[in-house]
Amino acid sequence: MVLKIMKKRLFNIFLAIFTGLISISYTTTQNALSGENKVHGEYFERVSPPELPNTASFCGEPVPLHDIEVLERLDNELISLTYWHSTMIKIFKRAGRWFPVIEQVLRENGMPDDLKYLVVVESMLTNAVSPAKAEGFWQFLKTTGQEFGLEVNDEVDERYDVYKAGVAATKYLKSAHKRFGSWSLAAAGYNAGVGGISNRMTDQNISNYYDLFLVEETARYVLRIVATKLIMENPEKYGFFMPEESLYKPYETREVFVNGAIPSLTKFALDNGTTLKMLKTLNPWLKGSKLTNAKKKEYKILLPK
Repeated sequence: MVLKIMKKRLFNIFLAIFTGLISISYTTTQNALSGENKVHGEYFERVSPPELPNTASFCGEPVPLHDIEVLERLDNELISLTYWHSTMIKIFKRAGRWFPVIEQVLRENGMPDDLKYLVVVESMLTNAVSPAKAEGFWQFLKTTGQEFGLEVNDEVDERYDVYKAGVAATKYLKSAHKRFGSWSLAAAGYNAGVGGISNRMTDQNISNYYDLFLVEETARYVLRIVATKLIMENPEKYGFFMPEESLYKPYETREVFVNGAIPSLTKFALDNGTTLKMLKTLNPWLKGSKLTNAKKKEYKILLPK
């Protein structure tokens, strides 16, 4: 009899514990589904779409956000970049070093400051190489770079000189803007070629970038630049908190001018108190192990200060 009573009590205790666990599990699930645990909650972080702006512009030209198709394209780019956390953080850090150089190029050549975001979209502020063999921060093909004054050979590739390639890019963009009368179309021409954009404008009888039917990459291109601008000008609004001290600082350098041959870049570096690694880091346009310089051209070489 006693054993029977004990078994019954143990069963009731087990049943009470089981019922309590089910109740806790249900409450937890309901709280999660209802969104009670908002940010840094016990179970998950709430994810929400970035806020869309009321207005936006590129190089002083308004983006027609009243056009639902344009608005949704911008929305898609904002979502992609806002939640591309690791890459955007690296871009913010690199911008601390490279935006001053790019802004100087644009300012000296009378170009809109917004074009610095074009460089971000092109290369993420790295000396990237595209599948089509466009190279450097400004992503020039070899023939296009040479056409706009860059030296490209086995020993020197000025597509990797951020400043010189920037000067070449301003020439290209100025020419495109003169042809189209629009920075949005000029940027599209930078992506797809001026001739390609001109042909599509003629075929479709359209003179506005936002009304053109384009291949996906070019259709996204200017809106991606605009989304990049919105995020980088208002980082905290889009969830990026970048203390000034976390950004990469510009290199501290001194300049050496050479107008003759350098038989060994390694020896040149060591003779100037640095290493080949630092020489190549500061001058990635020096591609080989030497500089023949048969034409006695003057080159500016950066060395650690």
